[in-house]
Amino acid sequence: MPHGPAEVGVGPWEGPLPEGEQYDAQLLAEGDRRNVVDRYRYWSMEAIVADLDTRRHDFHVAIENWQHDFNIGTIVRSANAFLAAEVHIVGNRRWNRRGAMVTDRYQHVRHHATAADLAAYLHAAGVALLGIDNLPGSLHLETMTVPRRVCFLFGQEGPGLSEGAREVCDGTFSIAQFGSTRSINASAAAAIAMHTWVREYADLGGEAGDSRGVWRG
Repeated sequence: MPHGPAEVGVGPWEGPLPEGEQYDAQLLAEGDRRNVVDRYRYWSMEAIVADLDTRRHDFHVAIENWQHDFNIGTIVRSANAFLAAEVHIVGNRRWNRRGAMVTDRYQHVRHHATAADLAAYLHAAGVALLGIDNLPGSLHLETMTVPRRVCFLFGQEGPGLSEGAREVCDGTFSIAQFGSTRSINASAAAAIAMHTWVREYADLGGEAGDSRGVWRG
């Protein structure tokens, strides 16, 4: 290929086999072509999830799913990258997984029939529910202090947060825009919100890509 290697990942393990329950025998024998960081090469999916669970962040992300929004998969992928505690799908149980690029296998995804159900679940766990929409009275994301234990809730692409969602949110905030468009893509807004939490609370003490896998630049 003219740009980069022809194949993603690594081939079969060479040399003496590594020891540890985290390793997958089939991956060691056939190679690991998954889109995972080097720390997790040859690890089983279950072992990766278990390791991620030891250091997940305190934020959640949720999106309403009444029209099978194509943004959901992309939001799940970003949630995996930023290591969200959970992703919540509100409304229809089925959602378009294409944009997730298989990251939903490593991310806890929970379904709620209504926004009220989501709010009840989060509040029982001591998690604030903040809606993201350009609504009158919304606080500015750029100037507010985001709670450490928080869930960011997004509405459908186009109509935004439903009336039911607005009623159960503990507050709403908006993302500053300076161009001619009325709104930005829901998945882009979700990534901005999640990264705002990361800038405030995430531990960036390790070196990018170090063996601990704390963070990766």
